[in-house]
Amino acid sequence: MLGHVILISAQVNSRSGVSLLESVTFGAFSEVQRTSSSGFSSVRNVWNRYVRLRHVEAENASIKRELDDVKVQLQERRALADRARGLQTLLDLRDRSNLRTTAAEIIASSASPDFRTLTIDKGTLYGLQSDMAVIAPGGVVGRIVIPTLRASKVQLLIDRNAAIGALIERSRAQGVAMGSGDPRLRLEYVSETADVVVGDLVVTSGIDGIFPKGFTIGSVDAVEKSGPSYKRITIKPAVDFSSLEEVLVVLTPTPIHQAEEPKHQGEEPKHQAEEPKHQAETPPKRQVETPRRQAEAPKPQAEAPKPQAEAPKPQAEAPKPQAEEPKPQAEGPEGGRE
Repeated sequence: MLGHVILISAQVNSRSGVSLLESVTFGAFSEVQRTSSSGFSSVRNVWNRYVRLRHVEAENASIKRELDDVKVQLQERRALADRARGLQTLLDLRDRSNLRTTAAEIIASSASPDFRTLTIDKGTLYGLQSDMAVIAPGGVVGRIVIPTLRASKVQLLIDRNAAIGALIERSRAQGVAMGSGDPRLRLEYVSETADVVVGDLVVTSGIDGIFPKGFTIGSVDAVEKSGPSYKRITIKPAVDFSSLEEVLVVLTPTPIHQAEEPKHQGEEPKHQAEEPKHQAETPPKRQVETPRRQAEAPKPQAEAPKPQAEAPKPQAEAPKPQAEEPKPQAEGPEGGRE
């Protein structure tokens, strides 16, 4: 039945002169082609997008790596800038202080809360000694307690064994700032008549002979009084010890040390003057004794001829018996006369 229909369609022509079977077949295949073409186009578009996304992903990965490198460089440059600013502040401090100093970098810090110390990268090889003051742009840091050849240990102000001569800048009241192992300092030995209030700036007094006068220690944080006397005065340090990176070590001796050095230098010439005294006393003694021995030496030589002069004495006495011999001959006739 279907075959007859197909044969009849092949024989029947449309108005345009094209057979009905050909027209129907072309229309069906055109739809199939349209559908397949749109499908291939969709697949091709998806593939192209996939390929482009792969390239974009690679570009994004490359851009991310470059961005990470730029971030690292930015951090390095920022660190260098911070270091340069820190060194610049140290340089400004050195120029303002008119002291002979040397810069040092902090390489370690104490992990024990009982001992607040830092380790710097310079030692006796650079002229550092015990009890040299260590300062920072913010104020006083501490002092050197153990110097070695290429490193030194610095005792911080907040160490429980640390103490420094202090002065209230406003009222000129003096005391001693002492560490307690805590982030705060205690101001002790303050006169009852001293004028101390919260917010007063505390600076070094220089009476300890270690720290130069006038460097900032901190500010008064709290004042407690018991009657007329001060019960407790706490000081907030001006330096943030946890953020220190570079410090300055003061090489210039304090006035007390400068006064002690001439004293020792004056004692040395005294010993040097005493040594020539002993040297001056010793050689003359030997020189006097030597000629004395030389003068005494010829004495036996002068006495030696004495026995030689006495030797002829028996020779001169020898003829005496010969002169006495004729005496019996002279007596002989006398006997004969008898």
